[in-house]
Amino acid sequence: MKISARVRGEWLQVPCKDGNVTVGWLAEEAVRRYVRLHPVSGNALLPSNVNNNKPRMVEVRKTGGCVLLDPEDNVVDVLDDNDFVNIRMENDIPDGATTIGPPSSSHFDHTLTDASLLSNNGLAHDQMSTTSTSDVVLDGYHLTIKQLVLLSKGNTKIRLRKIAEDRVTTGRQLVEAILKENKVAYGITTGFGKFARTVISPDKLEELQENLIRSHSAGVGQPLTLERVRMLMALRINTLAKGYSGISIKTLNQVINAFNSSCLPWVPEQGTVGASGDLAPLSHLALGMIGEGKMWSHRTGWTDAKYCLESNGLEPIKLGAKEGLALINGTQMITALGAEAVDRCELIAKQADVVAALSLEVLKGSSRAFDSDVHQLRPHTGQINVARRLRSLLHSEAYPSAIAESHRFCDRVQDAYTLRCCPQVHGIVHDTIEFVHKIIKTEMNSATDNPLVLPERGEIISAGNFHGEYPAKALDYLAIGVHELASMSERRIERLVNPVLSELPAFLVREGGLNSGFMIAHCTAASLVSENKVLCHPSSIDSLSTSAGTEDHVSMGGFSARKALQVVTNVERVIAIELLAACQAIEFLRPLKTTVPLEEVYRTVRAVVRPWDKDRYMAPDIEAATNLLKDGKIWNCVKGLAFLITCYVDAVKDYLDLESRAPSPTSVSLPHSVAPSSYLIQEEDDDEDDPPTKKHCTDHQHNKDIINE
Repeated sequence: MKISARVRGEWLQVPCKDGNVTVGWLAEEAVRRYVRLHPVSGNALLPSNVNNNKPRMVEVRKTGGCVLLDPEDNVVDVLDDNDFVNIRMENDIPDGATTIGPPSSSHFDHTLTDASLLSNNGLAHDQMSTTSTSDVVLDGYHLTIKQLVLLSKGNTKIRLRKIAEDRVTTGRQLVEAILKENKVAYGITTGFGKFARTVISPDKLEELQENLIRSHSAGVGQPLTLERVRMLMALRINTLAKGYSGISIKTLNQVINAFNSSCLPWVPEQGTVGASGDLAPLSHLALGMIGEGKMWSHRTGWTDAKYCLESNGLEPIKLGAKEGLALINGTQMITALGAEAVDRCELIAKQADVVAALSLEVLKGSSRAFDSDVHQLRPHTGQINVARRLRSLLHSEAYPSAIAESHRFCDRVQDAYTLRCCPQVHGIVHDTIEFVHKIIKTEMNSATDNPLVLPERGEIISAGNFHGEYPAKALDYLAIGVHELASMSERRIERLVNPVLSELPAFLVREGGLNSGFMIAHCTAASLVSENKVLCHPSSIDSLSTSAGTEDHVSMGGFSARKALQVVTNVERVIAIELLAACQAIEFLRPLKTTVPLEEVYRTVRAVVRPWDKDRYMAPDIEAATNLLKDGKIWNCVKGLAFLITCYVDAVKDYLDLESRAPSPTSVSLPHSVAPSSYLIQEEDDDEDDPPTKKHCTDHQHNKDIINE
C-alpha cells in the first residue's frame, strides 16, 4: 500500500506495507524523507531538542474533501491505496495557533479569509490560486476602494502602468545621483529619527536599511487577516508607483511578484502610533520581503519567509540605499483598514434604511413624515435620499401594502423618533460615509513617504506627509456616524419586542413564558450598542511624544481604523437582529401582506432563517442574517424594485404628483394663487433689490442618488 504525502509543497510517496501502520507514523515517515531530500530547509521541521527526533506534526488531511485524520488510526482503515494526504507541521502556522484561519476571539474583526475557508494547504489552495479575473493596473493616482477590496480576495493580480514604471526609474536615478556625489540626505546617508544627524559610511548603507526593517519590526498582538495584508501590500505598491519614494523598479517589481503569488508576511495589528506613518506593521511587511520573519502562501502555508519566497520561485529583496525606508514610511495600514471600514459602512447604511422601512411597516407607522415637501425644506443630500428610499419601499400606488391599509384610519398622530426621524438620522450617516470615502480615497493615492524624492526639481525634501491625522480623524468620525444606525436600530428592536409599544406578542413569540423569543436577542443588541459608545471615543484626540521628542505629535490612527472596523461589525449584527425581529413580526400580521419590495426582503430572510414557532438555538440565525447583510443580499433584493418605482414617479412628476399621501385631518383647500411647495423653490439672485424668482422644481438632480450604489 502506497500513500502520496505532501510536505511543504513537495509530494512524496510513502510505502505503508499492508497499511497496518498509524497515520501518525505515515506523517513522521513523510517528513523524514523530506528532510533527507531537502537537508537545508528540511532541518527547520525538526525540533531544536536533538534528543527528540519526532517531527512536530500538527495535522494530516485527505486532499479530497479536506477530511482531518486521527494520527492514531491505522492507514488501512481510513485511506485507500494511492490516496493523497497533506501534512502540516507546527512551524508551518503562526505561533500559538493550531489552524490557519482568523485570529482568536480577542481580535477585533473575525472576517474569514481564504486561508480559513480552506484549512489545508494542498490541492484546494492550488486550484483557488489559478482562478483569476482581470488585473488591476496601478499608477499611484487612480486606485479606488472597490478595486482595493477586490485585490484583497486573492484572485486579482497587480500590474504597473508604463508611465508609473518610468516615474519610479526617474526617482531612483535621483537617489543614485545623491549617492554618487556623496551628499547628505535624511534616510539615505543618515540614521533615522533622533539619529538623523548621524552620517552613515557608504559601505554600511545596505546594512542601515536592513537594520531599519529589523529593529522597526516590533509590532505585537493578533495578526492582520490575509485579506488585510493584501490590502496593505497593494496600497504600499500604489504609493511607491507614484515615483516619489526613491525605490528601484527592480525592488518594486519584487514586491508586486510577491503579491501576485500571494506570499503574505505576518503583520501584527498593534504597534503603530500613526506618525511617522505605520512604521511597525509596514516593517513586518518588509521583513518578509527580505526573507526574514514569517510568511504565508498557498503552496506552503505559514512558514519561514525565505522558504516561502523560494517555494514560489521568488528571491528575498536585497535593499539598496533608502529602499528600506521607502517600504515602511506611510499611512497604509490606517488607510487599508479604513478602506474596508468605508466599504462595509456604505453597504450596511443602505440596508439599514431597508430594515428600518420593514420595522416601520410592521409597527404600523406612518410614511407621512417622509413627504418630499418636508425634506425639501431642509435639503441635506442624505436626508432627502433616505426619505426617497423609504417612500419607494413603503405603501404607494405602485406597491400597495395591505398592512398599511389596515391602519389607514387610525388615530395615531405621529410615530416615535426612531421611525419618524430616519431620514434625518440615517441621512447624516450616509453623508458622513461619503465624506470619509473621499478622504480615504485621496489618502490611498497619496505619496506619504519621508523624505520625498522630487526628480522634477532634483531635490529630496523632508516633510510630514507620513502623519496619519487625516485618515485618523476621518475614521473616528466614521465610527461615530455609523454607530447611530445601531443606536436607532436597537430602539426599534425594543419597540418590536415590547407588547405595550408594538401591539404584538411579547418578544415576538407565542406561548410567552414557556418561550422567551427575542428577549435576549434584544439584550445582545443593547450590549453591542453600549460597546460601540466606548469604541466611538476618538483615538485621534490622543498623542504621546516618541523617538526622544523628535516625533512629538502622533495621530494614533491605527486604533482609529481598528475600532472603526469593530464598530461597523457591531452595527451589522444589531441590524441583523432587527431584520430577524421585523420578519418575525410579519408572522403575526398574516394573511396581510406588505409591499412587493418588503415582501422580497421577507423571502430573502426566510430562505436562510425559518419563522420562530418556539424557542431554539438563536445564535446561528443571527449569524445567517448578518451574512445576508455583509453579502449585500438585502440591498440587492430590493434595489431594482425601488429604483423602478422611483424613476417612474420622477419621470412624470412635471405633469402629475404621484407621491402617495395618506389623507390628512389638517389638510385644507388652498386658493388657486398659492402653488404647492413641491413645485416652487426660491432662486437666489445677486441683486438684493430684486424679488426672488420662482421656478418649477422637478427634483431630477437627485434621481441618480436614490439607489446610491
